[in-house]
Amino acid sequence: MRRDTFLKSLAALAASSSLPMSAWAATNIKMMIPANPGGGWDATGRALGKALLEAKAADTVTFDNKGGAAGALGLAQFVNASKGDPNALMVMGAVMLGGIITGKPPVSITAATPIARLTSEYNVFVLPANSPFKTMADVVAQLKKDPGSVKWGGGSRGSTEHIAAAMIAREVGVDPARINYVAFRGGGEATAAILGGNVTIGGSGYSEFAEYIKAGKMKAVGVTSGARLKSIDVPTLKEQGINVEIGNWRGVYGAPGITPEQRKALTEVVLKALKTKSWSEALVKNDWTAAVLSGPAFEKFVDDDFASLRATMVKSGMI
Repeated sequence: MRRDTFLKSLAALAASSSLPMSAWAATNIKMMIPANPGGGWDATGRALGKALLEAKAADTVTFDNKGGAAGALGLAQFVNASKGDPNALMVMGAVMLGGIITGKPPVSITAATPIARLTSEYNVFVLPANSPFKTMADVVAQLKKDPGSVKWGGGSRGSTEHIAAAMIAREVGVDPARINYVAFRGGGEATAAILGGNVTIGGSGYSEFAEYIKAGKMKAVGVTSGARLKSIDVPTLKEQGINVEIGNWRGVYGAPGITPEQRKALTEVVLKALKTKSWSEALVKNDWTAAVLSGPAFEKFVDDDFASLRATMVKSGMI
């Protein structure tokens, strides 16, 4: 077949939609992970990248880690460098919304394009293995005695574990403004600080601490779920008389300025990846709960959650 004839045939095939939209979408995905390696966003982005390859929804996936300011630094880089790029994805979630509320960065999430929510996870609070405290009640007693002496370690300011710490303080009668919260740029840094005994208590998604809890290097003393999690034998805060419940979800956004057609195609690519074996294995391995939401429903969810988080932070004295 002559080259020009072949090209015309290929174009006609695409135009007639004989091939699905996703086949013509981004095959070289550029994944922005707005956190340092070792945390929940990093694990989510890399698991999604692996699933995209397995689903043959992408030919290659490259990763760019840019941590700091609850994802605001990575968000700014993503928005400024990826305008109109249908091949670009950014991992984000509740932590980024909290960071935007507290930090008020010049670039907001509204500049990017909502694609899909992927997972939901609750936070767990842990003590270093050599901690003099054994339970959350021990931590609370010290918090009431001397709030500044309890160093809470976790993600960036405005993260769900930061909000949870402020909520715990409020619930036990301590001014949330007096908590001593130490923010880290990524889960890896927070984990190292806890293992080294450099903070009194640490918080994050269970998946980030699971191996250390199982190895006895950290002691889990409370989860932020409403009821005990099936696969995790850790008491909830509510069980311990602390009326605090807060979840942590993660999702992906596309670049600013992509067309509705490109957004639809990118969404299809992501949803296809979520049906793979490797993604199912990642959910089990990390104790993530599938919480898939896309399209206008996801966009509305983000707006509603932003308002809900802001109200919670106001009530807890964080802003």
